[in-house]
Amino acid sequence: MEHKNYEKIAAKIRVDIINEVHSAGSGHPGGSLSAADIVTALYFREMNIDPKNPHMKGRDKFVLSKGHAAPVQYAALAERGFFPVDELLTLRKLGSRLQGHPNRDKVPGVEMSTGSLGQGFAVCVGMALANKMDNDPGRIYTLLGDGELQEGLIWEAAMASAHYKLDNLCVIVDWNGLQIDGRNDDVMTVRPIDDKFRAFGFNVINIDGHDFDQIFDAFDKARECKGRPTAIIAKTHKGHGVSFMEDQAGWHGKAPNDEQAEKAVEELGGIL
Repeated sequence: MEHKNYEKIAAKIRVDIINEVHSAGSGHPGGSLSAADIVTALYFREMNIDPKNPHMKGRDKFVLSKGHAAPVQYAALAERGFFPVDELLTLRKLGSRLQGHPNRDKVPGVEMSTGSLGQGFAVCVGMALANKMDNDPGRIYTLLGDGELQEGLIWEAAMASAHYKLDNLCVIVDWNGLQIDGRNDDVMTVRPIDDKFRAFGFNVINIDGHDFDQIFDAFDKARECKGRPTAIIAKTHKGHGVSFMEDQAGWHGKAPNDEQAEKAVEELGGIL
């Protein structure tokens, strides 16, 4: 597909995110919107997956380590055909399988239940190591929040990743600079992110997380790298695509009201 088609898919996923969170009356729109381009690239170009056979052998696996951004993963799974798009409007409702955080036992295409920050990355180390031992060609991808990097477990997982030379593991950091309590630099700085991962033995690639040329090139380079894991540091904007949400920490975990949702969806070119 041409890049403009990926951009259209990402825009549709952003509309889905707004609809999901608005329908639920709660959720995390900011960090879901910032990750939409990266997740679109993963589900619609990069990963070897089959919606008709979610458990096929040799598949690539994605784990959303920052599990509170579940709306973006649900939207991508639905648009990719893992379950009906209409089901997105059941997010966080009683009896829905679309919980506030991903649940591998309920949602097809979800490889790991996440929510406790740092654990998703740690599980991916085990997945990648198991694939090495089983000669499984599948690659492992995980998306981390930049605030999540404040968890010590992240760096234990990073240490193990390099020690076991997990070149089938690709870590993506959604670096939007904000977390629930404000700016990362004010709460607990995580800079320099690239140098930290490099010190732990990673192949490090810095990109604009909203530029598909750079995103695709980074994934290609990650595949080519042998003998060590890759960390893609993706500079993004929280709430990207919605003018009044962009770069605003207050939209980390707040649902838009009717008027705000309508305005957001209109800016994204969709229907509420």
